Amino acid sequence: MTATPSAGCAHAVTERGEPERADYRGAFAHAPLPLAVVDGEGLVVDANQAFAALVGAPPDELAGRVAADLVDLASDARTWHTYREVLRGRQADLRCTRRLKHPDGHSLWARITVSPMPGSADRGGGGTVLLAAADISARRELQARLRHVQMHDPVTRLPNRNLFFERLAAALEAGAYDDSSTGRVGLCYLDLDGFKAVNDTLGHRIGDRLLAAVAERLTRCADLAGHGRTAPPLVARLGGDEFALLVEESTGTEELAGLAEATLEALREPFDLSGQRLSVSASIGVVERRASGTTATGLMQAADTTLYWAKTDGKDRWTLFDPERNAHRMTRQTLSSSLRPAVDRGEFVLDYQPLVGFDDEDVRGVEALVRWQHPQFGLLTPNRFISLAEEDGSIVQLGCWVLRTACRQARRWQLAHPEREPVFVSVNVAVRQVWDSDLVADVAGILAETGLPPRLLQLELTESAVMGSTGRPLQALKALSEMGVRIAIDDFGTGYSNLAYLSRLPVSALKLDGSFVRGFQYEEGETQGNPADAVIVEAMVQLAHRLGLTVTAECVETAAQATRLRRIGCDTGQGWLYSRPVAADRISVLLGEVNPGPESPKEPGVRPSAGRTRPR
Repeated sequence: MTATPSAGCAHAVTERGEPERADYRGAFAHAPLPLAVVDGEGLVVDANQAFAALVGAPPDELAGRVAADLVDLASDARTWHTYREVLRGRQADLRCTRRLKHPDGHSLWARITVSPMPGSADRGGGGTVLLAAADISARRELQARLRHVQMHDPVTRLPNRNLFFERLAAALEAGAYDDSSTGRVGLCYLDLDGFKAVNDTLGHRIGDRLLAAVAERLTRCADLAGHGRTAPPLVARLGGDEFALLVEESTGTEELAGLAEATLEALREPFDLSGQRLSVSASIGVVERRASGTTATGLMQAADTTLYWAKTDGKDRWTLFDPERNAHRMTRQTLSSSLRPAVDRGEFVLDYQPLVGFDDEDVRGVEALVRWQHPQFGLLTPNRFISLAEEDGSIVQLGCWVLRTACRQARRWQLAHPEREPVFVSVNVAVRQVWDSDLVADVAGILAETGLPPRLLQLELTESAVMGSTGRPLQALKALSEMGVRIAIDDFGTGYSNLAYLSRLPVSALKLDGSFVRGFQYEEGETQGNPADAVIVEAMVQLAHRLGLTVTAECVETAAQATRLRRIGCDTGQGWLYSRPVAADRISVLLGEVNPGPESPKEPGVRPSAGRTRPR
């Protein structure tokens, strides 16, 4: 027989349960954590003293109030939806942070948690929930102070790089998607001119005070520029002596130009730092563009490039970003990065331009001129890449290839024309080739490899490089001259012009710069042209001849020039009157190596009459 509980047992359970429920209610009422019981309709069933203090209402008045209104759960759609799902029993809980307004006027931050109470499900599928609201105002205040320290520069108290990029990203996003804004963003990227000298001479303490004073002036400029706007431009210190002024919702380049000009003017006024009077200037790169399609990285790269332009253009100025100028810079960067591999890939070719004797119009030699057959940019002349090669050192590798190729070709011409005086080949040499490589050993090895006699090789160096030669460069020139190689000074008349130094250099030829030759384009006696040009050139030719040097006139384009240059004693001429730079096979035709056929003399680039040995 199954035993049934006695009335006494039931009474015992009841007696034990009532005190426990009373304990739980007491614990709930006096718990330090603000708590409220909310029914499935979202109404407060009960709330403790802490919750009442949090929302600023007596506990007995909270019953029946809408809980969502008390803790601001309906202020955004996502939170409101999640809260309703918890009330219906379709979601486990809700966690969010809310800023609450207390009836006495102060604000506080609360961490809200809403979760179902076990065993409280209604017939409709929902049930009562427990709402907890923890006051986290002190923690939020500490976090705000820590964030301020993290996001601001300690020297100038300006926003630092982290906060700047955060604001920049927000401005770009707002400009791209907010139809109410201008959809544009502007940036003045500023760098102080000569700030390092202040640190080095006066110390970092004075340098920091100067930075703080600069920050104050930049802030004033931004405040003045902010009149009529919702907010002034953001002024930030990005590091060192670099600052940025970010203009959100800019109206165009005129606004940014005005801000940049006002900033420069403000900084030109001397700074008085406790009796220490300092003057500084700044260079500013200005970028203004549509926010849509612009990235923070792209905007900063453009600003950095433009700041560099302002520095190189003379400092104490602002420069506006120029897409065309930037495209040229990017092209230079592309060329520079692909120079070394291009030599290995065989992308370079040589053209040759004849050097013709004025007395008999015979071809005495040819100058080798390198071209780059670039796969992307097409055929490039030396002025597009030689300076880049000198900067990164690839001129040594390229110069060696040019020298070997030119010597090999000159040897072919010599063997193909044993009946005539062989032509020499003239090759340009950069100063860095002398310093960064063993030029003497390279030349000796190439001459031995190709079989070209040293007298048929001429090396051209610029006047500025040769005239200042001492030490290793001078020793190399002397060794090459003793080897039998000709040494020529290219573009003579544009450099140091220390004529007395010529007698101590192992030079065998001068090449007059084309700027002198252009004055000879008119017949003698005509009023056009500068008479001094003829006097200067004649004096240089006479001096060269007295020193045993030959003289080549560059850029000879007319018969009148050739006639006058011949009269004053120039030995050879080079220019379009005789031939443009052409491929090696065209020079071979000119020298008579190949029968060109009846139409070949009409081809552009080679003047058939230039040379005693004419094409047949």
